[in-house]
This record gives sequence, structure tokens and C-alpha cells, in this order.
Amino acid sequence: MQKLLIFTDLHFRTPGETILGVDPESRFKEGLSHALRRYPDTAHLILMGDLTNSGKVIEYEALKAALSEVPVPYTLMCGNHDNRLNLLETFPEIEAIATGHLQRALDIGDIRLITLDTLDGPPFRNDYHEGHLCADRLSWLETALASAPGKVIICMHHPAWSTGLSGMDEIKLRNADAFFEVLDRFNNVAHILTGHLHRTISGKARGYSFSTFKSPNIQTPLFLENLHISQSTPEPGAYGLVLLGDDIIVHTEDFQLALDDVEHCREALPD
Repeated sequence: MQKLLIFTDLHFRTPGETILGVDPESRFKEGLSHALRRYPDTAHLILMGDLTNSGKVIEYEALKAALSEVPVPYTLMCGNHDNRLNLLETFPEIEAIATGHLQRALDIGDIRLITLDTLDGPPFRNDYHEGHLCADRLSWLETALASAPGKVIICMHHPAWSTGLSGMDEIKLRNADAFFEVLDRFNNVAHILTGHLHRTISGKARGYSFSTFKSPNIQTPLFLENLHISQSTPEPGAYGLVLLGDDIIVHTEDFQLALDDVEHCREALPD
């Protein structure tokens, strides 16, 4: 069974700057170290968008330094806080598709991972947070689905469905109908993974099962009404672990609460 590590919503800032008192760079390094220590045989690491907080080159440079000694292959994705041009300038080794978007089809065994670029831009607006998949990106997705060797896992920053979190539901994928129309032409999408919401959520939307993940730094509180998108809480950070085999199993690890190893577990026997 192959392992896939998921980190989303890193929100790297200019070194030294914090969010709600949390240093995004330090928190990401802590989580990544924990994940790689636990799962050194990881097949791939996916960083699922909002890599930075403002899309600045200096923020991407800090991320690149944090990834410089990562021993496993990784894929970078765009979120609404990113700037695709600055990302490509800092990571020139990344291969964009013909239209310049950061989308990728990666086969691990007979499972195809498709990473989508839901960043709506250029122009890249720090105060605009909805996602979008243009006709070119949807056409590329259709080709990737058609050529998949087996079942498919789609990774995207923005969810294409509502979750009950009022503020976040206003900034999901704007053209969800067009996205699902492409998926419905095939019968191979086994699961969808998203970020953006800063919460662990699972369910089924339009007939497709999905999982979302917490951020390694700040989270969205579970208030269904009157929640503004800027309201967050410095709850413990987390990452995702996806097991790929005959079944697809999705775990989440609150790494700041996790025990170091199994020897630290205590026996809990019934009275």
C-alpha cells in the first residue's frame, strides 16, 4: 500500500511574520518533520495550495528553503492566496501545462493523481478568494481522465460543493457545474481531496466522496452561521495521510497532539 502525504494552506509569510501568533514556516517544518519521521516510505508529498499568504517571491523563497532537503518527490499546487507567476519564478523546475497552469497527472501504480489549479487569475487579487477552472483547464482535465490507467484521485484547493460553513461556502469553486460535467463523462474518479477550508471534513457531493484537511497552522472554527472568511483560530496543526491500494483510506494527524511513538501509548483496560 502506497502512502501519500497531504499538506494544505501553509500560508508562508515573510520570515518573522506570524498569523494569530503562529509562525507558519516553523509550524510547517514541525509537521513535515513529524510526517516524514513517521512515514519515511511516503511515495509522494502534495502541497495543496495557499502555499503563501500573499503570493510574494520572498514567501516562496522561504518555502523553497524549507523543502530543500525533503527526501521524497513533491507537487506544488495553487490556492487563492498564491501568485502563479511568482511561484514559477521561484520554482523554475516546475513544469506547467501548455496554458501556464500548474496541473499534473501523476500515476502511482494503477492510481492516477490529478492535481488541479483552481487559482482564478491573473490578475492575482489578494482580496479575491473564489476558485475557477477555465475552459483550458477543464479540457486538460478531460484528457487526463480519459487516459487514466485505473481509478483517479483528484486534488484541488477549492471544494466544488458547500459544507455548511457560511463564509467559506461563498468562496468555493465558482463554476462547480462545469467541473462535475467533466467528471460525469467518466466512471473513474474514486475520491476528491481539497484544502481551503482549514477543517477536517468528509462526505459525498454530486455522487463523489471527498475529504478536506486542516492547515498545519491555523484553523476555521466550526460555526455554521455568521462566519466571516477572515475568522480563524490557532488550533493545533494537522496534515493528511492517504493510503493507496485496492481501497483509498484517508487519515488526518493533529501532529501537535500526537504521541512520539507507540511506546508512549498507555494501556486502557476496562474495569
